[in-house]
Amino acid sequence: MGNSGQSDVSQCLSRAVGRLPAEDGRHVAEHLLSHVLGRDRAWLFAHARDPLGADEIARFEALLERRIAGEPVAYLTGRRGFWTLDLAVGPDTLIPRPETELLVELALARLPEDRDADVVDLGTGSGAIALAIASERPRARVIATDASPGALAMAGRNAREHGIGNVRFASGDWWEPLADRRFDLVASNPPYIADADPHLRQGDLRHEPMSALVSGADGLDAIRIIVEGAPRHLRAGGWLLLEHGWDQGAAIRDLLVRAGFDDVATERDLEARDRVTRGRWPG
Repeated sequence: MGNSGQSDVSQCLSRAVGRLPAEDGRHVAEHLLSHVLGRDRAWLFAHARDPLGADEIARFEALLERRIAGEPVAYLTGRRGFWTLDLAVGPDTLIPRPETELLVELALARLPEDRDADVVDLGTGSGAIALAIASERPRARVIATDASPGALAMAGRNAREHGIGNVRFASGDWWEPLADRRFDLVASNPPYIADADPHLRQGDLRHEPMSALVSGADGLDAIRIIVEGAPRHLRAGGWLLLEHGWDQGAAIRDLLVRAGFDDVATERDLEARDRVTRGRWPG
């Protein structure tokens, strides 16, 4: 595209679309230009013939080059929407996915609005799950853990930006920072990709933190740790909810049953793929 000469909004977008993958080129170009200009997409359409300054074109070009090189759009803009929240994200955190909202829905269905509850989100990353639950259940006392200082800093920032005060953060690996605390509900979207999975070398996954993605030869190492420790941290009747890969439901149901959970089942996402497995601790 270049920085020489003057371009209007429409011309700038048209040239960018031609350089991006066809399946989402228009959407990505509009999203990045909206970010640079601090405007929404409706403004782009209404001001299609407005000229752009050299600095605006240069900043848009820099983001475009990074996207062409494969960097995720969420890292380019530093934001990603999840549930009702606009979250800050960065290279220290997994990018929240829409399918993870199923985990939030299942958690909320088990947390009545009219009573107190203790909840933990293990491996919180950007804080997406913990903050979505806390925002919908003000009486819940939510703890969000993560072993990454960078992730916890980002999650804390998101809590402050949204004024969500019923979440606190704890540093450590899985159950480590929780001592003998017990909870009414444990939710987690842990790493669940196998070490040798070829998808790790494709798309956005190439840029996301491996520690938030990969978990042993079969992808279940972190889930085994969570399931093993859950009986010591769940109250009688408490729930464990685990997000996982489309082909892991049967293995995780087996882990939960062997650990003594009842009401074990796997829920499917909007694309009819196994996504979240749940179990209730009988106490």
